[in-house]
Amino acid sequence: VCIRDRAPTVPPPYQLPADIPDFTGRTEAVAALTRALSAQERRPDGPPSIAVVVGPPGVGKSALAVHCAHAVRAGYPAGQLHLCLGGTDPAPADPAELLAEALRALGVGDSALPHTLHERAALYRSLLAERPMLVFLDDAADAAQVRALLPGNGCAVLVTSRRRITELPGTLLLELDVLPETEAEQLLARIVGPQRLAGERPAALAILDACGHLPLAIRVAGARLAGRPGWPLSVLQQRLADASTRLDELRAGDLEVRGSFERSTRKLTGEAATTFRALGLLGPVSLPGWVADAVLDRDRAEAVVDSLVDANLLRLAGTDALGQPRYQLHDLLRCEARQGAGGEAERQALARVLGGWTSAAEHATARLPTTLFSLTPEEPARWSLPGETLGRLTADPLSWFDAERESLVEAVRLAADTGLATSAWGLAAALVPYFDLHCRLDEWQLTHRVALDSARAAGDRRGEAAMLRGLGQVCLYQDRYAEAEDMLRRARAIFHELGDTRGEAISICGLGAASQFSGGHLRALGFFRHALAMFLAVGDQNGEAYARQAIGRVYLSLQDLRQASRWLGEALRLARELGDAHREGCVSMQLGRLYDLKAETDEALRCQGRALDIFETLGDRHCGAYAMQSLGGLQAARGDRSDGSHRLQASLAIFQQLGDRSGEASTFQTLGELYRSAGRTALASHYLHRAVELRRELRAGAGQR
Repeated sequence: VCIRDRAPTVPPPYQLPADIPDFTGRTEAVAALTRALSAQERRPDGPPSIAVVVGPPGVGKSALAVHCAHAVRAGYPAGQLHLCLGGTDPAPADPAELLAEALRALGVGDSALPHTLHERAALYRSLLAERPMLVFLDDAADAAQVRALLPGNGCAVLVTSRRRITELPGTLLLELDVLPETEAEQLLARIVGPQRLAGERPAALAILDACGHLPLAIRVAGARLAGRPGWPLSVLQQRLADASTRLDELRAGDLEVRGSFERSTRKLTGEAATTFRALGLLGPVSLPGWVADAVLDRDRAEAVVDSLVDANLLRLAGTDALGQPRYQLHDLLRCEARQGAGGEAERQALARVLGGWTSAAEHATARLPTTLFSLTPEEPARWSLPGETLGRLTADPLSWFDAERESLVEAVRLAADTGLATSAWGLAAALVPYFDLHCRLDEWQLTHRVALDSARAAGDRRGEAAMLRGLGQVCLYQDRYAEAEDMLRRARAIFHELGDTRGEAISICGLGAASQFSGGHLRALGFFRHALAMFLAVGDQNGEAYARQAIGRVYLSLQDLRQASRWLGEALRLARELGDAHREGCVSMQLGRLYDLKAETDEALRCQGRALDIFETLGDRHCGAYAMQSLGGLQAARGDRSDGSHRLQASLAIFQQLGDRSGEASTFQTLGELYRSAGRTALASHYLHRAVELRRELRAGAGQR
């Protein structure tokens, strides 16, 4: 085919779609793209400049590309070609047909079109040789489709795709994410009007959150509002609040979020489709890659995860402190995934994922400084991570819990919502030692209340008792002793009914603590002695060590120093025999109190210092703060006000960080007394006043619950 077969009168093609009149934001992306495509960056005899814009459906790839193409079109006087590659269609466009379309635009008649793909590509490159043209390839399926359409030297190529196309050499790859809040708000304001938006800004922000800051969703929401000027924004806000119908609402004329998503999701097959649907059930949190192993019930499913990432249906959300990649679905894609995830296969996949969380949490809990009073389901988890993986992930258990905390809390809620009661309460119970170490009482209470409701609905009496016991402990920490006693009595009764001696003994220990802290020392002594007998009967030596310490603590409160010394000594001996360093630290704190009451200050300081060393070694900042508070008080009382004040201030900072207001109040009290004895009246008054205020707030909070 000769080039002279072209019709000489055909004008250069100027095929760019119209620019976006309300294009908003993307400043850095626009700068990078226009710089890559500008005439100044392109050598007339150099290879074509290639820029690829990728991202999930609805993120605004084509809008950005069109906007930037218009910004640089003056540098391409020979014209601009626009080809739609149909990458999201059931059958993407054939490169040979696309080349025919391009050649026609360049003036080649149908009779002159070569027959083969190779011949058409050669003619296409010849026609564009040394003619600076911009070739816009929209919605590419993959690199192979694009490669056939690359022009010769001196041109530029702009590609959009939902897939991460990384195989083309010398390419600028620009990955788009959702809009930041400011730009999302600006886009909605440009569509519906800034005054209307300003008048209902809270509703507008809620709409943007429901849209997940996805540009297509914002445009659809804006179009609906623009078409209904009489609507308050709160009407659409309420309609978008229900995630199960949100995609139904995000439709306006031919603009439709679900349709855009379906063009990608319908291409998923087999394991990728199963994984996508299951991930939709797992909530808004980021997830580790092993979740796909659980979904598919096989090892090493990384390739499936990678395929979803490459299709921009799953986002790589970063790397956690353990070095694990984290993955996350966009909120609206999660709504799409959930639509087809109601079958038994997805329920079984969910049960396996929850089993993985539970087994990992139990494994990590076993490595924490203290696991006292752990109560777990008798039936094993339905799926467990391989032993090597478990060991690697939980080698540093606190770091693992820190990395997975949000996912674990969400998993408890998810298990409860889907009727997997045993998974819900088993996971909630496994989280208790971690919550205890970090004083995360709100999450402790949340997970236990959710799991308690689930256990009751399923008639799971052991789960109900375990969650009541855990909630009773939270109430103890919050000085809500009447509530604590009520929950602990109910837990005890259920454990007794089930013949679970250990569970009953654990509940009785809680009743003893509630009695002691509310002033009923003799009653507390009875509870602890009863619990001790039960621990001895079932051979629970850890429970025995706790009960002996608790009895010694009561005798300390009763000022019976001889009996306190006896019981605390027995508890210390047993803790050391068991290698339970945390229990040794707790007993050492009580022995410090004992020696202080005996006016043996040096020994008291030694015991409190030993306790602090133990807790710091174990990484228990919470108990460490109490040891530090006791040590600081002893130092100050001995006359070392500087070191004492320093330790008290350090313990106060930890209590404030952890949200332990009771510990905070007692430290304020000790500091106030320290400064009063030093004659610093104003500072003493400040600290003592704060102690009184905090205790009043604690009593008021307990009364409102």
